[in-house]
Amino acid sequence: MTDIRKNTVHTLDITGYTAEGMGVARLEGRVVFVPFTIQGERWKVRLEKVNRNVAWGRGVELISGSPERVEPDCPLYGRCGGCQFRHMTYAEELRAKGRRIADALERVGHVKLNLPPVLGAEDPLRYRNKVQLPVSQGRQGLAVGYYRPRSHDVLDAPDCPLQPQAVTCLRGAFKNWMETYAIPAYDEGRGEGLIRHLYVRTNSRGESLVCVVANGDKLPHGEELVEALRQAEPGLAGVVLNVNTRDTNVILGDQYHTLWGRDWLEEMLCQLTFRLSVPSFFQINRAQTERLYSAALEFAGLTGAETVLDLYCGIGTISLALAQRAGRVIGAEIVPQAIRDARENARRNGVANAEFFCGDAGAVAQRLGAEGIRPQVICVDPPRKGLAPEVPAILAAMGPKWIVYVSCDPATLARDVSRLSDLGYRPVKAQGVDLFPRTAHVETVVALTQNPTL
Repeated sequence: MTDIRKNTVHTLDITGYTAEGMGVARLEGRVVFVPFTIQGERWKVRLEKVNRNVAWGRGVELISGSPERVEPDCPLYGRCGGCQFRHMTYAEELRAKGRRIADALERVGHVKLNLPPVLGAEDPLRYRNKVQLPVSQGRQGLAVGYYRPRSHDVLDAPDCPLQPQAVTCLRGAFKNWMETYAIPAYDEGRGEGLIRHLYVRTNSRGESLVCVVANGDKLPHGEELVEALRQAEPGLAGVVLNVNTRDTNVILGDQYHTLWGRDWLEEMLCQLTFRLSVPSFFQINRAQTERLYSAALEFAGLTGAETVLDLYCGIGTISLALAQRAGRVIGAEIVPQAIRDARENARRNGVANAEFFCGDAGAVAQRLGAEGIRPQVICVDPPRKGLAPEVPAILAAMGPKWIVYVSCDPATLARDVSRLSDLGYRPVKAQGVDLFPRTAHVETVVALTQNPTL
C-alpha cells in the first residue's frame, strides 16, 4: 500500500486545474493540488498537507514538461499572491479558464453549451488601472508592495508586470520619501504608525491620481511628497490624503483631503465618459471591460424600444451602455454613493433614458414588478457571491424575454443558472472574457431565455 503521508514524494500526472489555478492530480482516490504545474505534465510531488480525500503538494522535480511552460517574467512570481499563471503561455491560461467555465456550467448548472474560446487581452501586461499597495516595516526594512499568499506579510515590490509604468515610478518616489523623512509605516498588530497604503488610479490618457491612506489626518512633509511624485510622473493629476484610523482590514476611510491638484480622473468606456474619484468602483481592465460589455449588449439583442432592468448597476457603466440601444433603462444598486455617481454619469453623458434607484436588487425588482413594469431584458452583474436565493424567482416572475447574467465567478454563476433553469429560463449562449490576465479570475456573460429556439 502506498505511503500517503506528509513529506512523502510521489510521481503524479497533472490532469486539470482548480478554480485558483493550481494543477490537479490524483493519488489512490485522493485529489492532490499542486501549484505552478500545467495540465499534461508529470511531476515528482512532495505532499505538504494530507486529508482524508484531498492533499496539497509541491512539485520538486519536473519529469515531463508541457510545451506550454514558459519562464516566469516576474522575479516575485510564487512569492507574491497576485498571479497564478505566469509559468504558462497565455494561450494555455485562456484554455484553462475556458475549461473552468464549461466545467462549472456542466457540473453545477447541469447545462452543456458550445462555448467559444475565452476572449483574451491583446496585451496581458500593464493593464491594471487601479493599484493598492500595502505598506509595512518589516525585519528587512520598509516594504511597499503586495501581500504574500494567504498572509498579511508585505512583500516589497519595486515593479509589477500588471501595473502601468506610472505606478512603478510613483511607488519608487513614495518609498524614497518615506525613507528620507523617516515616515513610519502602520503596524497592524499594535495599531501604531502612519502610512497604511499607497493607492494609485490611472486612465487611458496617461494621467495618474495618488491617494495616501494614513492612520491620521496630517501628513508630515506633505509638500515634499507632492514635489517628489510630480517629478517622478509628469502625468500626475492629483494627490489625496485618505484618513483611516479604524482597526480594520478595509483599506479606505471616510475622510479625504486633497493635498495637490484634483481628486478625480476621467475615463472613457464604450464611448461614455466617467468621472472617477478615489472610492469610485470601475473595472480594473478598461479595454477588456469594453469587450465584456459588448458581449452583454449583443446577448441583450436590443432594437431601441425595450425596457431594460439593470440590477447591481454600480456607477451605471453597463446601464448607460445599454441605454444607447434601449428605449428605457432602470438601474438598481444598494450602495448610495454608487447611485449618486450613476445619476451624475448619466447627466454628464446626456443620457436621458436611464434612471437609477437605490436599494436591494431583489426588493427593487419586486417593487417595480408590483408597479406593472415588465422589462423585456434584465441584466444582472452581481458580486462574487452571486444572486441572493430569492432573486431568481423575482426575475422570472417579471417575464423578460432575455436575462443577461454577467459574472465574475463561474461557480456562483452555474448555481444561479441552475436556479433560473428550474424557473423556465435556460441558458442558450455564453462568452468568457479575460479581464485579469495572469490571474485565476475570469468573467463570463450568459444569455438565458424562456424560448431556447430564439
